[in-house]
Amino acid sequence: MEILGCRLDAIDADEATDRILALARQGDGAQVVTLGTEMVVYAQGDDRFRAILNACALALCDTVGLLAVARWRGAALRDRVTGVELVDRLCGAAASAGLPVYFLGGAKGIAAEAAATLKKRYPRLAVAGARDGFFDPAEGAAVAAAIASSGARLLFVGMGSPRQEYWLAEHLRDTGCGVGVGVGGSFDVVAGRVRRAPAPVRRIGLEWLYRLVREPYRWRRQLALPRFVWLIALDGLGVRTRKSGAGS
Repeated sequence: MEILGCRLDAIDADEATDRILALARQGDGAQVVTLGTEMVVYAQGDDRFRAILNACALALCDTVGLLAVARWRGAALRDRVTGVELVDRLCGAAASAGLPVYFLGGAKGIAAEAAATLKKRYPRLAVAGARDGFFDPAEGAAVAAAIASSGARLLFVGMGSPRQEYWLAEHLRDTGCGVGVGVGGSFDVVAGRVRRAPAPVRRIGLEWLYRLVREPYRWRRQLALPRFVWLIALDGLGVRTRKSGAGS
């Protein structure tokens, strides 16, 4: 389905895992986005970013706002497909399938910590490599070449949006990976640097509020949620709100 001009694949975590695993085996640089309300709002003023989202092999429902709209429009979605849970599921599946994975993103050492945590959880997991996301844009090709030499087939990129989507769109095919998945700040959670909301809080859709209370400096980012609700209301009235923008 389409929400505010952005494609959303209304599939659950099990189907998403199966499809991504197939892409890792046979794909040739297929990009996967874990789509959130903030990204949809940003896409309203950035044509290039919206085009990247819509060209992805899969666009998965990562936030409660999108889940609510998808259900309202008839999608039989049981729950979100969050980046953190997707990384865990895919690493378990990749361990069983013998598919090497690579972790790119986060502050210095975080990707390696996340990889080590998942390797401990899934001893058969083949970790092809890990590196932080703090590199100059001019180094993008060299980073892609290093990933290619690692032999990875499944690439996790946690550099935040929209940077990770731009980087994957430009460099994924050069990494030699069958599939690349943008996972935002998932490495921090997997590595234990950031605590997720308790399960009951997640179930009632208030993980965003829990994160805001613990990290109040994120308040500007959370303004995307009321903006999203407003845009959905206008869209329901047939009012076009997207602005043309080239992006960067």
